Amino acid sequence: MSFAGIKCESFIFSQTSCMKIAFHGAAQCVTGSKHLILFQNGQKLLLDCGLFQGMGGETNDLNRSFGFDPGEIDAMILSHAHIDHTGLIPKLVQEGFAGKVFCTDATKTLSNILLEDSAQIQESDAKYHNKGSRAQGRPFVYPLYTVADAKRAIGSFEERPYGTWFPVLDGVEAMFTDAGHIIGSACVHVRATEGGKTKQISFSGDVGRYRDVILRSPEPFPPADIVILESTYGNSLHEDVATSVDVFISWIEKTCLQKKGKLVIPAFSLGRTQEILYALNQLELENRQPKLDYFLDSPLSQEITAAVKSYPAYFNKQIQKVMQSDSDPFAFPGLRYVKTVDESKQLNYRNAPCVIIAASGMGEAGRVKHHISNVIENSRNSILFTGYCEPRSLGGRLLAGARQVGIFGVEHEVNAEIGGIRSMSAHGDYEDLLQWLACQNPAAVEKLFLVHGEYEVQAAFQQRLISKGFADVQIPALHQRFDM
Repeated sequence: MSFAGIKCESFIFSQTSCMKIAFHGAAQCVTGSKHLILFQNGQKLLLDCGLFQGMGGETNDLNRSFGFDPGEIDAMILSHAHIDHTGLIPKLVQEGFAGKVFCTDATKTLSNILLEDSAQIQESDAKYHNKGSRAQGRPFVYPLYTVADAKRAIGSFEERPYGTWFPVLDGVEAMFTDAGHIIGSACVHVRATEGGKTKQISFSGDVGRYRDVILRSPEPFPPADIVILESTYGNSLHEDVATSVDVFISWIEKTCLQKKGKLVIPAFSLGRTQEILYALNQLELENRQPKLDYFLDSPLSQEITAAVKSYPAYFNKQIQKVMQSDSDPFAFPGLRYVKTVDESKQLNYRNAPCVIIAASGMGEAGRVKHHISNVIENSRNSILFTGYCEPRSLGGRLLAGARQVGIFGVEHEVNAEIGGIRSMSAHGDYEDLLQWLACQNPAAVEKLFLVHGEYEVQAAFQQRLISKGFADVQIPALHQRFDM
């Protein structure tokens, strides 16, 4: 669906006759999460402020226009640290937001790392582009935000625990429940009293799996009048997560032992990388891991993994039991950490079979994009995607069967074997989403909004929800506003 040319709607900053909700991101797409609540007294509360990713030529325009005035936002609540939920907070602050950002402790820690890294990428990309622009007489571009903006934004973050209501604005309070998606992820519940009546809006953030190998399951939550629900896999069922280890060993054996090639695994730095390391460690504990070099080529992933390990209380009982005999479930013999750019480049000249894990998960940026370009034309090699890839991203095109792709301006024949592991998704499938909703009485939910999903998926999930008794299920378009 094309979003180009949509006029951004601006709310009148005054008292209004009823509460309103507007959807300024993750609307009929899976990135850019931003949901704005306007209360009767004119207060404005923003849920998430994420970066659009993998949206082709529209990405930059989408990220440069919020659809609302940041200076009019009174407070923000953040569900979790993934960049498609946090990545525009520095720009929000840069353009006038002066309120508090409420989140869990782990989300603040991880956001600090990710936002500074995102800012460094913004600055580096602009510098690289402008170097060529100067020589060719093209106009300069500017980063969405700088490292200084990111550090300033983190200064507005305030930690709140799970399971406790806390004040947000006049007449508005909120509570976090564990979403089971990544460390520190939360479902956000907003309770507002207006005109003597109290309404609860529950925002799922990203719902995790109920059988996750590392994290606790999503928690039940109090009765809600309005629900905003992610729908990434609203028409899919995942494979059993227990099969992931067996899938990994089959790809390693096929690529590295039989074909003597390289196995490149694109992985998001937060969440997916830790799952992969845990799975490979499990192979080692079961004495099934091939004796190879396994390279984690992402300083960001290394830093995040260290941060994740500092919150063991958020792990489920299974991994805590493993840690009684294995103090570090994310490390194993053969694991090599690649830190410098030069060390990363040297992997291109390596002929010996190996496994390379690098960000980003969609293959759109970072060191993994260079590794893909290096291995993609050789049939001995394989590229194994481990999570959702936006259809227009490099990963999405490869998974769709593209036989030729452009990378860094060079066309490449796709001879490497391309694969994906659906069982490792940190997003729940439709059964997980329905289980998350099972604590609610469908007849008591006035409106249910589907966000963070492709339209065709959402339309199928919409019908499933209606059949379960949810009478009013909406699929918002970008910048669409609803009266409550």
